[in-house]
Amino acid sequence: MKKITGFVLIDIMRNRFVLIYTLLLGVMAWTVFNMEDSASKGLLTMLNVVLLITPLVSVLFATTYIYNSSEFIELLLSQPVRRSAIWISMFGGLSSSLVLSFLIAAGIPTLIYAPLNQALLLIFTGAIITIIFVALALLASIFTRDKAKGVGIAIMVWLYFALLFDSLILFLVFQFSDYPIETFMTVVTASSPIDLARIMNLIQMESSAMLGYTGAVFKKFFGGSWGLLLSALIMIVWATVPFLISLRIFNKKDL
Repeated sequence: MKKITGFVLIDIMRNRFVLIYTLLLGVMAWTVFNMEDSASKGLLTMLNVVLLITPLVSVLFATTYIYNSSEFIELLLSQPVRRSAIWISMFGGLSSSLVLSFLIAAGIPTLIYAPLNQALLLIFTGAIITIIFVALALLASIFTRDKAKGVGIAIMVWLYFALLFDSLILFLVFQFSDYPIETFMTVVTASSPIDLARIMNLIQMESSAMLGYTGAVFKKFFGGSWGLLLSALIMIVWATVPFLISLRIFNKKDL
């Protein structure tokens, strides 16, 4: 399994798309921190980049890579290698390479310019968001053999979490504003890893005015270090569950 993971990791790190992603993200990060007059403004700008660009690149690249590697996967299946080892290796190689790209491009300037605790939280956010959307990409790609459909599903997943989720929240708030729905909204908030990541960072930056309704509710119930810990645990679950579902399907699916 280590050999397969290493092969995938090296193959991805040599991929032009990943190299361009690392270069552009690095240029963006250094530019943001040098242009803003304070570290806080730079962190907020980088947070928006992490929550929009990082998941999009992760889910699209991982989905495309799985489809382009279909022949390689079929070749591995013909060898005396466990199916679970193959799928875990693909997930590990994709996650490791994209997380490494993020750490090199965005992690270094963030550590240099931002306060340590806020920088570490933003780096954790970028890494776990990358892993989550790689897991969702694997789940999308295993549902159908049609590459166009798989990529379409991946894009819809990103659109939902990045853009549509907050609109759904606002709709629920206006529709049920006459009812005590705070507890319900707290549960709903946990159903979006991007929203959780935004809340984690804004709470740490003490930017309460920018949290919005869902963030305010979340801070009310889980403010402070317990809120950050709970958010982190939920995001780890988000990274684990989709992958385990895709692994179960891969083990049973006739390729």
